[in-house]
Amino acid sequence: MTAPVSRRDWLRFATATTAGLVSQLPAPRNASAARNPRWDESIEKGLDWLRRNQSTRGHWNTQVYPTAMTALAGTALIGSGSTTAQGPFARQVARATDFVISKSRDNGLIGDPQSDARYTYGHGFSMLFLSQVLGEEGLIDRRQELVDVLTKAVAFSGSAQTAAGGWGYVSAREGNDFDEGSTTITQVQGLRGCRNAGIPVPGEVIDKAKEYIYGCKNPDGGISYSSKQRGSSRPAITAAALAALYDAGDYSSEHIPEMLKYAKENLHDISDSTRAFGHWHYTYLYYSQVVYRQGDDLWLPFRDKLYERIVSDQRADGYWEGQIHPVYITACNLTMLQLDRGYLPIYQR
Repeated sequence: MTAPVSRRDWLRFATATTAGLVSQLPAPRNASAARNPRWDESIEKGLDWLRRNQSTRGHWNTQVYPTAMTALAGTALIGSGSTTAQGPFARQVARATDFVISKSRDNGLIGDPQSDARYTYGHGFSMLFLSQVLGEEGLIDRRQELVDVLTKAVAFSGSAQTAAGGWGYVSAREGNDFDEGSTTITQVQGLRGCRNAGIPVPGEVIDKAKEYIYGCKNPDGGISYSSKQRGSSRPAITAAALAALYDAGDYSSEHIPEMLKYAKENLHDISDSTRAFGHWHYTYLYYSQVVYRQGDDLWLPFRDKLYERIVSDQRADGYWEGQIHPVYITACNLTMLQLDRGYLPIYQR
């Protein structure tokens, strides 16, 4: 196995790419097999599209879920190796960081209930994004601000958790204790990112979330929509639940093999018939994380198919179209395409 590229080497490479000087520098080494140059060209185009479409305030004008969209796009930019201070997208990462910080409320919620109707998504994605920023933040004032925002955010997540251990679209109090799988996963990943960055996270919150996921498992190994609305297994939520359990430190409980078997049977071929319930990009954003952590024997053949599918769907201007908004789809695709570059701690093996 070749050594992973250092952050400094990658930043030199990425800066040269932006300047059109890529031919003068060697491509970054990767811990996995060689990457297809076509994938990296696609990444460059997608990142540049995000750069061009970011507002001066740091967000993207999506009209829907502005906090969540900014956090997802910012995470994709960090995946390139840029930080708030270094790299070709440092300015964009810093702006996105400041925008998301500005959405922190006194009660710890990161988001605006008036514009973020299902604010739990944005809160989770924001915890994930800001926790990845914190690990590389060099400015003392911003670093302290990040610590303060994330500490309050963790407390809000704990208070918003339902009695069953999950989360709903809004807090348990506002949502009459309703919970469901997709929002629960955003909280678990966000909380894990915070813990990795040194923010205290109560162990009982994570333990309750794990038990919630286990309780939603059906006999076929798949995860149902909600603890209160049990039904058929959902491949998308199963993939996300697996990724969340890995983040929560569960790699080998009795539930994992059954969930992996179900996910692989339903998702691994990446065909149009995949039972993603209309959420293809959400599904593979999480399933790609699951496969990546299984090792290269499984990851590399899967990666080739996944990346070719993603690249073939890209528009000439650099973005991708799909459900919710192009910013959402573009951010998801860029995160997947950069997964094995290894710059986002939350997704590392």
